[in-house]
Order: sequence, then structure tokens, then C-alpha cells
Amino acid sequence: MKVEVAKSAGFCFGVKRAVDIVREQIDKHGDLPIYTYGPIIHNEEVVKDFERQGVGIIEEGVDLSNYKPGIVIIRSHGVARCVQKQLEEAGFTVVDATCPFVKKIHRTVEDKSNDGYHIVIIGNPNHPEVEGIVGWSDGEEVDVISTLEDANNFAYDGNKKICIVSQTTFNYNKFQEFVEIIEQKGYDIIAVNTICNATFERQKEAKELSALVDMMLVIGGKTSSNTQKLYEICSKECDKTYYIQTKDDLDLSVIQSIDYVGITAGASTPNNIIEEVQKQCQK
Repeated sequence: MKVEVAKSAGFCFGVKRAVDIVREQIDKHGDLPIYTYGPIIHNEEVVKDFERQGVGIIEEGVDLSNYKPGIVIIRSHGVARCVQKQLEEAGFTVVDATCPFVKKIHRTVEDKSNDGYHIVIIGNPNHPEVEGIVGWSDGEEVDVISTLEDANNFAYDGNKKICIVSQTTFNYNKFQEFVEIIEQKGYDIIAVNTICNATFERQKEAKELSALVDMMLVIGGKTSSNTQKLYEICSKECDKTYYIQTKDDLDLSVIQSIDYVGITAGASTPNNIIEEVQKQCQK
């Protein structure tokens, strides 16, 4: 059996940076309470490993007085401006592990809001990255679009220009399609492609590889938005596409008659998990 792993599979720059920051804080301040604000990344195995090392999680919207002040690390997805302020006022030392590409969106949204633009964010409204981006805008002058239906139904009755940005892990082709739909409605818009290049390359490689193989494995956490999108892309190219979190989810019986297996993984998937799946296929 031939097993091929996509070159871009695994940790992206922003995720690796966030994970490294948590490890640095454990090494430097192991005697202090250390928390992440929400799961540091969308991978259950990584989060469990940090919990075993004493890193707690502060969930969104909880009473901060219930936690002993210490170090709180902002997750790679980022948070709203007000959340960071609340943490600081509650006595926590804030360490910001927000992905620099997400931070760029925060600055863009903040600047354009201050310049009088209506903000349109293309992405999943329930994803923490998008929730954080919303928090850097004028809350009354922002819309989130996630589906083709949303784009077709979008209507803005104000007189402001519109600035369109995207969740970093959104599908590039869908982003372009949604922008065109909104543009055709006659609004005065500027569209800023804020999909990170690593996401675009990962999706492109996954599409190409899944079109060649007999079976495709997509590895990642079930709550990982970018992994879900990889699964959607691969499923369109390869009927036998499976979404797994670790090698334990792999049903060996389904690969016994397969000659060519492709593997890709979300941006929050550690290399050791990818390698374990690869070895499992080659047994």
C-alpha cells in the first residue's frame, strides 16, 4: 500500500506559536496558576496534555472571581477587546498567543470601524475566532455571513461603505463567491482577503491529493473548523474520505483492499498523531 501525507499537514505557524507559548509559561511560571482562555487550540489531545501539566481552562462568560489570579494565555483564535480588559482588571497577567494573522484582522476591523465602515465577516458565527473579530468592531455595525443563503439574503440599509473580511480558515473559493454576490448588490465595498496562506495551501494540497488516492484520511479535532473544511473538500474528490482524531479511530478493515491512501490534517493536529496514523496504515 502506498501512503502519502500532504506536505502542509499538521501544525500551522499560529498554532505552533500558541502551543510553544504555553510550554514556555509552564517552564517559567510553574509555581503560579496558569490558564488558557478557552482551549488553546482545537485539538483535544493537546488540551488534555496541558491539563495533565496543570494548565486550567477559563471558559467564556464565567465569573472570573472563581479563579485564583495567575497567568492567563489568550488562545490562538484571539478574543474580543473587552475580554482582555476584563481579565486584566480581574488581576490576571495576560499573555497573548493570538495568531498574528488573526491579530491583523482585529486591527483591520478596528481601523475600518473607526473610519466609519460597516463590517461584514465571512465565517462561522459560533467559532471563537469570529466571535473575537466581532469584538473589535462597532457591535451595531457588523454582520457575519457563513452560507450562500446568508450572502444572497444580505441587505444593508445604511449609508456606510462596507469592509469585508474573512475567518482565517474559511474556504477561499467560497469567500470569493460571497464577495461577488455582495458586490453585485451595488454596495460600495472593499474586500480584504484575510484567509491565511497556510490555509489556502493546505486546502489546495488536500483537494489535489484526494483526487488521486483510493482513500483519504483527514485528521483533526472534531471542533476544528479548518479540519472540517478539509473534510468537506476531500469528500468531494474522494468517496472514501474519513474524518478521524487519532489512530484509534481508524478502522483497519476499511483499508485492507486499498492501494493508495492519502493523509492530511488540520492546523491543530500534532505531527506525532499524523505519524501514528501513517504507521497504522502501513502495518
